[in-house]
Amino acid sequence: MEAGLVRDTLTVLSGVGSGVLSAAFGVGGAVVSTPAVRALGLSPLLAVGTTLPSIFPSAVSGTLRYRREQLVLWRVVAVTCPPGIVAAVAGSMASHRVPGEGHLLMVMTALLLGYTAIRTARGRDEPVPGSDRDQRRERPLLYAGVGTLAGFLSGLLGVGGGVVLVPGFSAAAKLPLKTAIATSLACVAILAVPSTVTHAFQGDIDWRVALLLTLGVIPGARLGAAATVRASDARLRIAVALGLGAIATLYLVGEASALWSSG
Repeated sequence: MEAGLVRDTLTVLSGVGSGVLSAAFGVGGAVVSTPAVRALGLSPLLAVGTTLPSIFPSAVSGTLRYRREQLVLWRVVAVTCPPGIVAAVAGSMASHRVPGEGHLLMVMTALLLGYTAIRTARGRDEPVPGSDRDQRRERPLLYAGVGTLAGFLSGLLGVGGGVVLVPGFSAAAKLPLKTAIATSLACVAILAVPSTVTHAFQGDIDWRVALLLTLGVIPGARLGAAATVRASDARLRIAVALGLGAIATLYLVGEASALWSSG
């Protein structure tokens, strides 16, 4: 699609949807904005990089809403993010070395989303025994490992890392789903910064599109966070699984076809 008022409007609307998904599911929102900007005409590598600048304001907006509800575990954030930052830079630099002209990156993103949807649908919220502090002390290596993988994928695929953080916190670390989403979103905001900077230096960002996405994500994130706070855990888990599963299916079909054609 050629640049113009229609594309700009669709880009802002994609940002709104990205912001809602980011805050509601804690996944960074690029799982919506990346395929959206691909459909609007950006190349695969530009799509990976261009969505990253909008992740930070979206995640910050949603995190502030969750902080009011005391759902963010800041000590978990402090353990998760340092290795994730290093990994985010490494992932961003590796994005240019993956074959397939960027289409393979998109296929990998779709598969990751599908896996996350399945894990979320099959998981169950479990109460965390003892105090939060006791639990966080028992799992620093787990949080660091989750952060490393999330950071690498944030830089490599431009997805914010939440698709790893949410199932990692909820399924592996046994945090309640709303707490996992809120804590993930705080981490996503931090991990988006090194990924954005590295992709900017590599020339992977269309700043006009990135700005338009940002205009939409901030109000969208406030709406998404408010909806999650009010939702029951069971309904929230179903919504997360169905939403990510639908996006993954559409994403995989389109990008696998493009990859096949380019081969």
